Amino acid sequence: MAKYEVKQTAVSQVLADVRSDKIAIPELQRPFVWKTSQVRDLMDSLYNGYPVGYLITWQSVGAKLKGGDVAAHQQILIDGQQRVTALRAAVAGQPVVGKRYQKKRIAIAFNPLTEEFATRTPAISNSSQWIHDISEFFSGTSQLTFLRHYFDKNPGVDEGQVEAAVAKLAGIEHAQVGVISLNDDLDVETVAEIFVRINAKGVPLSSADFVMSKIATYGDEGRNLRKLIDYFCHLAVSGHAFDDIRENDEEFAASEHLEKIQWLKRQTDELFQPEYTDVIRIAGLVGFSRGKAGAIVSELSGLDPETRKIDESRIPDAYQRFSDALDQLVRKTHLERFVMMIKSSGFIDASMIGSKNALNFAYALYLRLRNDGQLNEGERARIVKRWFVMTLLTGRAVGSFESTWETDLRRISEHGADGYLRILEESELGDGFWKVALLQELVSPSKRSPAFQIYLAALVSKGVRGFLSKSINVAQMIEGHGDMHHIVPKNYLIKNGFPKQGDYNQVANFALTETPINIVIKDHPPQTYMHKVKSQCDTGELSLGEITNLTDLQANLRENAIPGFIDTVTADNYRDFLAARRKLMAQMIRDYYEAL
Repeated sequence: MAKYEVKQTAVSQVLADVRSDKIAIPELQRPFVWKTSQVRDLMDSLYNGYPVGYLITWQSVGAKLKGGDVAAHQQILIDGQQRVTALRAAVAGQPVVGKRYQKKRIAIAFNPLTEEFATRTPAISNSSQWIHDISEFFSGTSQLTFLRHYFDKNPGVDEGQVEAAVAKLAGIEHAQVGVISLNDDLDVETVAEIFVRINAKGVPLSSADFVMSKIATYGDEGRNLRKLIDYFCHLAVSGHAFDDIRENDEEFAASEHLEKIQWLKRQTDELFQPEYTDVIRIAGLVGFSRGKAGAIVSELSGLDPETRKIDESRIPDAYQRFSDALDQLVRKTHLERFVMMIKSSGFIDASMIGSKNALNFAYALYLRLRNDGQLNEGERARIVKRWFVMTLLTGRAVGSFESTWETDLRRISEHGADGYLRILEESELGDGFWKVALLQELVSPSKRSPAFQIYLAALVSKGVRGFLSKSINVAQMIEGHGDMHHIVPKNYLIKNGFPKQGDYNQVANFALTETPINIVIKDHPPQTYMHKVKSQCDTGELSLGEITNLTDLQANLRENAIPGFIDTVTADNYRDFLAARRKLMAQMIRDYYEAL
């Protein structure tokens, strides 16, 4: 069975289909990213009959049209949005949305004498030889009238040459564009695969693009929900853009949604800066208990899970549930309390969170627990924090995590969040995990290793000082005031039988310390530099760090999971040091988790 249909469509028909909503362009209200030179080149290609690539559309059942009508079938443009927007701008004279969300015109000029296209400039505007804006040519008087005026302004030109060029220019409206229409019964995953195979650039189209396209088909409500997601993600990174959105997007500013995200203009925290995919997944989990993009599209399409057929009566409720979930997600108090929970767990910087998916599910779980209303804020915080760290520890947010999420939500409904969390902990976090599996996870050269980042979070949560630091703590160092130091220096190990990066860069050989301490240690082994530290504890004369008390030194070593024999460590017993330190780090992580 064919999965798609290929046909040739005139430029004028494509533009007419867009005007009538037969083809929906979700990106119309987002900043136009093409340069004006690209618009010019597109016109030149059409003029000369060069191929301009295929447009790819996907049918959407039950789309909401202007006036509240529901379309049995509407094509969603999922590839070619920039090209169609460029056509609307250059041929139809429609404004595009600028970087500051303001509407602006792109005027493409044409010289019939040289058959050259160009972006309109003051010099071109002052020249009688140029058609200053080809959109005015396409929407204006007849060719005959145009030519008469042109010859009046440019006497002596080769009239035959101009007539031929103008006729060829007019032919742009009739130029054929290839349109690939994907069948409406294809699931999101199949559509994504077809897209990647067809697209000559090999640019992957994310599943979030499909969901965003689907959302935008639901009339004004859908467009504003799509913008809510777009603007929320944008403002979470660049809060200063709020005024641009308010001033230049009148439709959204008049909606109820603008007020929901205005708090982001003063928001500076960088821990949680979601992208479309993240927001869609969280809203899908909260609104539908579904994590897969395809399942969310099915819900918004009104697919009855029992009959597997479209029931358009289900669509309004689905959009309302999705809208309610978004409202909860973007709410200031909800997001700030959630971020506070994560930070209180020791994850004070986004660089410490290697899995955005773990963060997504934790936030969705927090919102669902709020809706449930059976737990107080303290109980919710305990469950969310433990679930988040458990997810990072066990790799629960990798692989087919979306199916895992949906299963987890069903089990939470059956056993309660606390009860199901205990079941997971008993099955996945037993002694075997803490004493064997976690030790293996710490055999890693990557500072991005989840186990190592959780170890750092444990240090932060306990207020631990940096290695050999008297007062500066790990949290301050993560925020930019310290170095990730090799306890047994890299150059020393390379010169003494450990030339491989995987040997000297083991996470068990890393510790955060102050830059001056790191400089003094240089390439000396612990046996040498620890002698200096102990000597200053006896004499009080500073030579490495500021610790001058032996009891304080021993406490600092314990805080940083440093084995007691550190003062004897050389290249000869380096591997013994790593093994001993991994055990201490694993125990520290366990104590930290159980105290959450």
